[in-house]
Amino acid sequence: MPEPRSISLILAASVCALLQAPTAQAGLSIRFIEGAPKDRFQIENTGGCDITGAMLRLDLSSSQGALIFDVTSTGAGVEVFQPFVLVEGQEALASVPAVVDGQDTLDLAVDRLEPGAAIGFTIDVDDTIGTRQITVTGSEIEGATVSITQGAEVRATTFNVSARAELPTSSC
Repeated sequence: MPEPRSISLILAASVCALLQAPTAQAGLSIRFIEGAPKDRFQIENTGGCDITGAMLRLDLSSSQGALIFDVTSTGAGVEVFQPFVLVEGQEALASVPAVVDGQDTLDLAVDRLEPGAAIGFTIDVDDTIGTRQITVTGSEIEGATVSITQGAEVRATTFNVSARAELPTSSC
């Protein structure tokens, strides 16, 4: 039988190793892809953890182009419109959002998004202050925010000039 001092040293070393072990990190990669006639948002879980019970919000109000969602032929949008169409990841969502023409936020209730899985949807996004309102470039979406709320924790980031946003989420 090992001596009590040896057992204490082994336990102390084990606790230190556990405290220093890396925890898996979850993260989201969000891309805006300009298209004609449909624009696309692609949201991918790039981390090693499931993302569960979360509310993901796209907020275009702080974008350089004062962007809005144009989902009907009448209303705030310009020329061509496209409704919200979920093209990937429906199983990850608790529900499909209803999008109103002219709104500048969109909430996605994430039930469970596994590592490597994605949510993709098409919609029309219009610029409300530029000269090319129906075409949105990366610089026009720059500054728009993406946030995720899980319980009391809220994390947020902004789209860059390349129309991308990287959002770290909680460790698992």
